[in-house]
Amino acid sequence: MFSLYRFKKQKAGRCVFLLLTIALFICGFHADTLTAYATLEELEAEAEARKSLPIQSNDIENWPVGPQIGAQSAILMDANTGVILYSKNIHERLYPASTTKIMTCLLAMERGNLDDMVEFSHDAVFTVPADGSNMGMDTGEAITLEECLYGILVGSANEVSNAVAEYISGSIDDFVTLMNERAEEIGCKDTHFVNANGLHDTEHYTSTYDLALISSLFFQNEMLCKIGNTPRYHFEPTNTQPDDFYLNNKHKLINGEIPYNGILGGKTGYTDNARQTLVTCAEQNGMRLVCIVFKEESPAQFTDTEELFNYGFHNFQVMNISENEDRYNIEATGFLQIGDDIFGSSKPILSIDTDSYVIVPNVVSFSDLDSEIDYSISDENRVAQIRYSYHDMYVGSAYLNLVTESGATYEFDTNITTSDVSVERVEPESDKEPAQEKDTIFINVKKVLITILVLAASLIFLFVLRALIANRKTAKRRNNRVKRKQRRRSYVHSDFDDFDF
Repeated sequence: MFSLYRFKKQKAGRCVFLLLTIALFICGFHADTLTAYATLEELEAEAEARKSLPIQSNDIENWPVGPQIGAQSAILMDANTGVILYSKNIHERLYPASTTKIMTCLLAMERGNLDDMVEFSHDAVFTVPADGSNMGMDTGEAITLEECLYGILVGSANEVSNAVAEYISGSIDDFVTLMNERAEEIGCKDTHFVNANGLHDTEHYTSTYDLALISSLFFQNEMLCKIGNTPRYHFEPTNTQPDDFYLNNKHKLINGEIPYNGILGGKTGYTDNARQTLVTCAEQNGMRLVCIVFKEESPAQFTDTEELFNYGFHNFQVMNISENEDRYNIEATGFLQIGDDIFGSSKPILSIDTDSYVIVPNVVSFSDLDSEIDYSISDENRVAQIRYSYHDMYVGSAYLNLVTESGATYEFDTNITTSDVSVERVEPESDKEPAQEKDTIFINVKKVLITILVLAASLIFLFVLRALIANRKTAKRRNNRVKRKQRRRSYVHSDFDDFDF
């Protein structure tokens, strides 16, 4: 179906192309009408058939049943923890279309400066279809990188994506290499990019899971959220860009056509091969959920997304780990152990991260979760990690942190390694009262003082023993000297006994 995109000004070359396209469209309209309707019916039938595809998250015991949607692949993931609430063919390789630009903008934010000027080369402008998404930039014009991001995320401008790629890496090819390297760093396994804008190529693909990983980083950036959640943006004329025009966002959950509370941003996508694709992020009830929908028919990509958000926010809950965990006895060698100190004011040396949480179905309690300890942590301030799962489904994790700053009067050695820490699972006792403090490691000052006293007593004993031995030797020498004097005196008296003075 022909789609006419707004041009910010009429360029001679583009006008000719546009007029020819319109002429061909008008001439072939009547002949193609029946075919177009037949194709639409086939596409709708395919979408209806896709509703019967298996939803893998529905196979988890006691997991909320997710909605049957017409998308080929869809995922609902918490951006902060990576917990997957809904999964449908999330590792299938599909065409992302313009949702590719999520990665393009992420790299631009990570490696660029928003105030830098981005100049448009001939290749950036003319290597994209004139009838595709663009904002009509010309060779030699320039706008700031921040304006480029608005052009990409609000107007889905293909030539702007190319210009940003050249600005970041020097060439589009080098930028594509960077995209693939960054995807691998993030953990993507089913992704391969060949361009910066998502125009169709059989070797340009990703999965909803991989794009959710990329999008999770994207929506942790406040500036990208701000730009990506803009319904309409005004470009004003400058010395390097002479036109005054507006770009309108086609994402219905962003522009207000489908009101939804907590939307943080998103990106639309479409090609004939990819069909409708959509990325959206929303935040409610302590969860920041990313929803990705691939290969759907319009406008169902928006209603699918709304339905999946409702499913996530209504059927799942957040549980703080440090406030609920009581199944582990966490000890460290030396003077560190669980319990209150006798002064009641010492600071914790080891503790479970207070910001960590799990996301579980509303019907599941914390005690229903399985957990395991991972000591392969490279961070010097993190000693171990506890990972939680429910029927083998990952639901969150918490780090056992080493607290390096303390307000306590006493200073102790905090150079602790994983070999110094013992984490043992403790089976709960039904008649045991809940502990007042859970999962926090305190300095046991009583133990410290007792140890110091024992050491001091030992030292005093050694000093006293040494003094006694030394005194005994001194007394013996004194006695020997007295005896020698007495013997000499007795010798003198015996020599003069025969004389009468």
